Amino acid sequence: MNQFEEDVQSKRNDLIDSGMGFIYSFGFFTLIFVIGIVIKLIAG
Repeated sequence: MNQFEEDVQSKRNDLIDSGMGFIYSFGFFTLIFVIGIVIKLIAG
């Protein structure tokens, strides 16, 4: 067996980490989009 398979750093489920990464990146791009819309509305 591979030594990395025996001594893992994190035993959490990878799906949780992937989901949190997706949510954070989606929220970041949504925030940029909303800021752009607000600037466009203010500028007229």
